[in-house]
Amino acid sequence: MKGSIIIVSFFILGVLLGYMGLVPDSLIESDLSFYVLCALMFFVGLSVGCDTKTLKSFSKLNPKYFLLPIATIVGTLGGCVIIAFLLPDRQLSDLLAVGSGFGYYSLSSIFITEYRGAELGTIALLSNIMRELIALLLAPFLVRYFGKLSTISVGGATTMDTTLPVILKFSGKEFIVISVFHGFILDLSVPFLVTFFCSF
Repeated sequence: MKGSIIIVSFFILGVLLGYMGLVPDSLIESDLSFYVLCALMFFVGLSVGCDTKTLKSFSKLNPKYFLLPIATIVGTLGGCVIIAFLLPDRQLSDLLAVGSGFGYYSLSSIFITEYRGAELGTIALLSNIMRELIALLLAPFLVRYFGKLSTISVGGATTMDTTLPVILKFSGKEFIVISVFHGFILDLSVPFLVTFFCSF
């Protein structure tokens, strides 16, 4: 939760500095955001490659749980298609790009801003933060009425970090490896799916 607040604070700071005209145009029009994005992708890859313990734990996972990340992806994108009927002024590809963030707001919003502009990037940021907050705040309700895997699915890409403690508390410690695997797969899918839908 602390990390989310810090990231949102930097976003608000950026909005205020941009609104007050305190950032030089040369900085805004430069390719700085692209290089920051490349650096972010490098560190994401580095963290994945260095975490051999987690990678080895996936081999012990029951094969049926391999379907959970696929179900989350299909369910999320299906929800985006339904929402498209309620927002006819928005392109379906925009909604699918936002949904493909799966709660990974720091990465997906940068990608979407780079490809589709600041407005959709802001929508992606807020949408994915809301997904994380829903998983954190509604975990007891989700587990009670929809089962122990529901919190993992709702948490999306955040289930290997920020929402893991609530999953541990309400679903049980036997779901830790499943949760980390789910978050790992969705983390990897975000850059591919977001850029894919932004290309339309």
